[in-house]
Amino acid sequence: MTQERVNVAVAEVREVRERGSGGAGGNARAHSLAPSHPRSRTASPAPNLPFLLFAWVAVTLTLRAQDWPQFLGPNRNGSTIGTNLASTWPKEGPPVVWQRKVGQGFAGPVVSGGRLVLFHRMDDREVVECLDANSGKELWKGEYATRYVDMMGHDPGPRSTPAVSGAQAFTFGAEGMLCCWSLADGRKQWSVDAKKDFGARQGFFGLACSPLVEGNAVIVNVGGRGGAGIVAFDKASGNVLWKATDDEASYASPVAATIGGKPIAFVLTREALEAFNPADGKPVFHYPWRPSMHASVSGATPLVIGDQIFISACYDTGATLLRFKEAAPERLWSSEDALSCHYATPVHRDGFLYGFDGRADPGFDPPPSLRCVELKTGKVRWSEGSLKPGTVSLAGDRLLVLTGSGELLLAPATPDGFKPLARAQILGLEVRAHSALADGLFYARSKDKLVCVDLRSKP
Repeated sequence: MTQERVNVAVAEVREVRERGSGGAGGNARAHSLAPSHPRSRTASPAPNLPFLLFAWVAVTLTLRAQDWPQFLGPNRNGSTIGTNLASTWPKEGPPVVWQRKVGQGFAGPVVSGGRLVLFHRMDDREVVECLDANSGKELWKGEYATRYVDMMGHDPGPRSTPAVSGAQAFTFGAEGMLCCWSLADGRKQWSVDAKKDFGARQGFFGLACSPLVEGNAVIVNVGGRGGAGIVAFDKASGNVLWKATDDEASYASPVAATIGGKPIAFVLTREALEAFNPADGKPVFHYPWRPSMHASVSGATPLVIGDQIFISACYDTGATLLRFKEAAPERLWSSEDALSCHYATPVHRDGFLYGFDGRADPGFDPPPSLRCVELKTGKVRWSEGSLKPGTVSLAGDRLLVLTGSGELLLAPATPDGFKPLARAQILGLEVRAHSALADGLFYARSKDKLVCVDLRSKP
């Protein structure tokens, strides 16, 4: 397909999509394709449906490979289909495209349509910035006051990664301020103070849920009172669509999947794994699951693989694999010795999980390790204990491991052993935020720096 025909197809596909959905927007997983060219609807010929189907597949796959618009990427599972990565890097590491100083926080960057959204704290302000993803140039900035103080003395910046859906960007601050921003110019379209309106509880480390946009709903693990443990907001207005549970929030984020033809939202609260219809909040199941210790966190987001759900935490909790059933999920296995994830969410490929096992906090014995675990059985296939715990992303068949000390490693995703192809120090110490990979450019942040490095293979 020529580029000209792709461009025409994009315009046709978008027009058909908007006719079917009644306007712009649609499902959060189908991000806007491209600005359509001005066209006369009356003069347009009938769409060539086979051509549009081919174009839809081609364009959707291309865009999903290029964008990283939300926490854990286009499919909310830490993975992207993009595979055009170099197998080796120069001795000095992959080329640095740009870098810049940033404020406090653990919120990872997201990239959509060539724009990067960064959420951080500068002095007493929570700041959202939109940058040109290729140059780092600031396009706009929005901000508001915050008085958040971490009760454990940790970094007071936002913990929540933004979400971009169509022409909107959503942020959720450490005190519970949920904001919707125009991606085009940074205009604040609406905001909700979850602490004031719902009694959202600070917990040990503030509010950390990365918003999930599913259809017209922005779903947030608020941890409020009076039935406002989980709240869904209308993405256009900020009005409440539905509320559910009295559970305090965990540090995990919601995820959605289609199972048996039905959309399901999974939310791991401090008390349980909850499953809902994302459109109306109708409960599907409630599965009690949490660490037994009061002084504990559940930080890894549920990982949905077909009709199976993998959940994991530390504090003598371990991992559990469930099979989805509406009445009640079926437990396939549970183990404290397989993959106990502290903050970071693992990735999955071809029946195997890859992620960091063990407490990420310093001074714990045994120290954390990077592991490969067989999904079906929970059997550990290999364990690598030489890395400071961080995050793992999957690009095609390769792992991108960003350690807490700022080292980036590229390795095949294989159960036969951890065999890095390349490694480089791209950041300094104290790296905790999840990274983003968009069109072969890797974006990562530490406590004070955001860097963009080029991982693409060269002709």
